[in-house]
Amino acid sequence: MNWEAEKADWPLAGVSRFRTVNGTTWHLQEMGPKQAPLLLLLHGAGASSHSFADLMPRLARRWRVMALDLPGHGFTRRAGLSRARLPQVAEDIAALMAAERLSPVAVIGHSAGGAVALELADRLPLKGIVTLNGALAEFQGVAGWLFPFLAKVLAVNPFTALFFARTATPRNVGQMIAATGSRLSPAQLRPYFRLVRDRAHVDGALTMMSVWDLRPLIARLPQIRVPVLSLTGARDKAVAPDTSARAATRLPQATHRDLPALGHLMHEEDPDAVLAEIEPWLAELGLFAQPSTQLV
Repeated sequence: MNWEAEKADWPLAGVSRFRTVNGTTWHLQEMGPKQAPLLLLLHGAGASSHSFADLMPRLARRWRVMALDLPGHGFTRRAGLSRARLPQVAEDIAALMAAERLSPVAVIGHSAGGAVALELADRLPLKGIVTLNGALAEFQGVAGWLFPFLAKVLAVNPFTALFFARTATPRNVGQMIAATGSRLSPAQLRPYFRLVRDRAHVDGALTMMSVWDLRPLIARLPQIRVPVLSLTGARDKAVAPDTSARAATRLPQATHRDLPALGHLMHEEDPDAVLAEIEPWLAELGLFAQPSTQLV
């Protein structure tokens, strides 16, 4: 994605900045009072930090909040293909936090971002993790053969991502989002269309998914001692809600709650409903700040 070409009307562009650490150039968005506890927001595969555009200002009334584009997604340029795997993504985020001299008290991760959040439990002194429809199971069905297949295709044919980008239309992007079980407004769909039309973003998302291996993380779930709030949308058609429910039973300190009216993009569909679950849970952990009108 070209920031200069897109920034004029990109969601929350006014709080965006860039930071290069160990060869990865990160797109960061930050809001909230500087003295408040920091929450780190991680989007899912194929999305970008824009997916938190409605939830982020709500959280920023009480917390300092930072959202980032995952490596290869949106406006973040990763150091290389070797950094696309889950452990390396977590390592690079931890290095970014060290370079920024920041220590988030909690991470909120959507879908694949939930897996990254749990991977960060061994790398950052977190006091809480929130997963939103966390992608915490191995790919099943068609994805089980499609993503490894795409990895091979991408390796031998650099035009695969270009084909995906050039064939995207507002209609099929809308159909893709609807297939996740979520209902988004035309304004919310526009950033997704712009992402899918970008070859580098599509390449980054497909590459990450093609090398995704959650087996080591899933095996370690019983060793993750950080409190976890697992939120699912009962209408999620992308990641079955019982995936998170099963994972929660293997985590020593996990609470699972299901929101019946929401789908995969629950935090975009109804940020107030998601906030109503997150705020009291963070307060119970003592990760609470007084309300503030300062949003940047």
